[in-house]
Amino acid sequence: MTTYLTALAGGAFIGLSAVIFLTLNGRVAGISGIVGRLAQGVNAYVNAAFVAGLLIGPAVYLLFFGRWPEITISASLPIIMAAGLLVGFGSRMGSGCTSGHGVVGLARLSPRSIAAVATFLAAGVVAVAIIRGAGL
Repeated sequence: MTTYLTALAGGAFIGLSAVIFLTLNGRVAGISGIVGRLAQGVNAYVNAAFVAGLLIGPAVYLLFFGRWPEITISASLPIIMAAGLLVGFGSRMGSGCTSGHGVVGLARLSPRSIAAVATFLAAGVVAVAIIRGAGL
């Protein structure tokens, strides 16, 4: 049971930060939108604070648990780079990313977010099938 407590706490903090961001800023806490607005200099202080919170998260984990979060990446660097570019392109094309649509949009029962999350999941299933089929 304790294995799931960090994931439960992380999910609770993600939800709490999304609610606070929406309540205080009036904007959906989608990472692609926040980073995009930060790059454009729009509401830079709030967006920079949100991104800084994301970046110091592992250090807070270290403080509480005495070790860095365990991360395992089995894909090669070219695959990771290609995936990152595709996700970035898709999030711009879909007017949002998995965090905005999946966390906030689904909670708001947004039809656009429901369609977007269904598309994300289907594309993920297809991508895994292709990658495993190709032996990558």
